[in-house]
Amino acid sequence: METETLYRLPDAMKILGLRRSKIYGLMNSGRLRSVKEGRARLIPSSAIREYVNLLEKEAEEAA
Repeated sequence: METETLYRLPDAMKILGLRRSKIYGLMNSGRLRSVKEGRARLIPSSAIREYVNLLEKEAEEAA
């Protein structure tokens, strides 16, 4: 089984260039997957890739 990098919120904020409230909004709406470990909310690297792919697809469809 492959291990996947899990990012804490501040790291995901830096990677995506988004504010904390925007990332929470994306997680709550289901556009950005996350997992919970204890009290921490973690974002898998695959979820970040999926979100970026979704943005690219939406941009292509809008063009």
